[in-house]
Amino acid sequence: MGKRIEVIFLKQAEEFTNSLEINPKRKLFQAMRKTRERLFGQWFTKLKSSDGIFEFRVDDSGKYYRLFAFWDTEEDEMTLVVVTHGLIKKTNKTPLSEIQKAEQIKREYFDEKKRDKMNKSK
Repeated sequence: MGKRIEVIFLKQAEEFTNSLEINPKRKLFQAMRKTRERLFGQWFTKLKSSDGIFEFRVDDSGKYYRLFAFWDTEEDEMTLVVVTHGLIKKTNKTPLSEIQKAEQIKREYFDEKKRDKMNKSK
């Protein structure tokens, strides 16, 4: 079956999620639960023309809620889905600037992880 999947939030994602009303928040957490259970669908998809960026996506009352994320498969005991940040839109199109922001956060995350590993081995 493979390693278990855990979803973790970086600071911006946590702040965004905490600011949401209950219904879209519930829908997003339901999408994350499905992903942890290895169920995949339109609620969690890879963004085309991105460097490994995915998004949790739900709609509620004509608004589109997005949480950007990427996979971290480097852990021994689990696979992480790292949620970077989120946004609310009135259209279903994802702005390129938000994808680029998620890619930058991903690079910084892995750079910091690499530095931490090197520091621990000293």
